[in-house]
Amino acid sequence: MSNFYTLISLATITAALTLSGCQQFTHTPLTTIPSLNPGQNQFSLEGKIGVRTPQQSGSAYFTWVQNQAQFSLQINGALGVGKTIIEGQPGQVSLNSAKTGLITAASPEELLEQATGWTAPITYLVDWVQARPATAAAQLQRDDSNRIIQIQEQDWLVDLSYLDAATLPNRLILKQQLEDGQENRITLVIQNR
Repeated sequence: MSNFYTLISLATITAALTLSGCQQFTHTPLTTIPSLNPGQNQFSLEGKIGVRTPQQSGSAYFTWVQNQAQFSLQINGALGVGKTIIEGQPGQVSLNSAKTGLITAASPEELLEQATGWTAPITYLVDWVQARPATAAAQLQRDDSNRIIQIQEQDWLVDLSYLDAATLPNRLILKQQLEDGQENRITLVIQNR
């Protein structure tokens, strides 16, 4: 159950980004499934995230520190977000920025829905940034070095890119096809691990 709360971090990145108007993601019910690799959620990431929908696009910089079930996330940059601080632990998640004030929730999904009005399997990103599927139902493609280069889970397709012989990705592109032939796209570039 504690892994459920580690998934908050990137869900709230997206929540913070979409607070400025990128709110056109389709409503996809989430089924929270514990990570296939519990206990391996301790890392620090810095990078840039971009969100593109048929209506709007933008990007921001992030610093994310994950320590098992607790995390701290700072987002700076464009999209009218300014500086946003997101923190969480089991049962308590908060997002605080000058634009939105303080928003709290009991879970990442609740915070995302409350802040943006939509849901998506963004919670799977904790596993995806570590080059692993979030559920046993994922469909995977691997390269010649046996690294995962594509994950298909729920209605999202994730392309992972690696620098040279690295075992963890430096870039993830998440795509969700919409009914009208357009797509939602989230690009995550990891500059430092």
